[in-house]
Amino acid sequence: MLIDRTMPLGTMPSGTAPSGTAPSGTALTVTHATDRGPRTHNADAFALGRRTFVVADGVGDSAAAAEAAWAAARAAALPADPVAAILAARDALQVHTGDAVVVVAAARPGGGFDVAWAGDARAYASDGEDLVQLTTDHTVAEYFRERGIEAERRMEHVVTNTVRRATPENIGRAFTRAPRLVLVSDGVYGPLGHNGMEAIMSGNASAERLVRAALYAQGTDNATALVIS
Repeated sequence: MLIDRTMPLGTMPSGTAPSGTAPSGTALTVTHATDRGPRTHNADAFALGRRTFVVADGVGDSAAAAEAAWAAARAAALPADPVAAILAARDALQVHTGDAVVVVAAARPGGGFDVAWAGDARAYASDGEDLVQLTTDHTVAEYFRERGIEAERRMEHVVTNTVRRATPENIGRAFTRAPRLVLVSDGVYGPLGHNGMEAIMSGNASAERLVRAALYAQGTDNATALVIS
C-alpha cells in the first residue's frame, strides 16, 4: 500500500512503497510513488538527483533484481547527462548479480528535458491535454513491429536491452520541451494504456494517482512513477 512520505536519495530499502512531493532545483517539482503490487519483491526503484530523474525496473521478481534496480537508480541520478547516467548505472551493477531496465531524464538549464533509456521503462511528455510517448521500447515485440511483423503478446515483455547491455550506441535518446514529464515502469503503463495515462495526466496529475490507478486496473506488476513539472 502506498505510504505518504518523502525519503532522501539512497535511504529507501527494497520493499518500501513511498510516495510524495519533492522540490528538485529551480522551478521544478517532482511527485513520486512506487508500490510492490502483487509481486513478492518491489524490484522497481526511482531516484532524484539535482536535475536528473530516474526510474529503474529490475529484471525478475527477486531480491537480486530489487538490489540491481536500486543500485542502478542511485548511480544514474548523479551525472547531468542521461546517457552518461545509464553508463554509470551499468558500472554500478558490476558488483551486483541482477539486472534492470532504466529511463533517465535530465532537465536542461534553459528548459526542456533530455531523455535516455535502456529497456522498456518509458518517458512521456504532457502539455496538460495530450500525452506523447518519447521512448521506444527495447523489446522483441517492438523489434518485429518496426519490420512490419506482427508480434505475439508475450514478446512485449522480452527486452532486448538492459542496463548491463547498455552501450553509447544502443541507448535510446529523445528530447522534449513539454512542461511536464512522466517516467514510469511497465507496471503503470501496461494496465492503464495510453488513454488511461492521458486521462490522468490531463487532470490533477500526480505519480500517486498513476500508481493507484494502475493497481486498481488489476496491474500484476510493481508500479512506479515520477511526474516532473
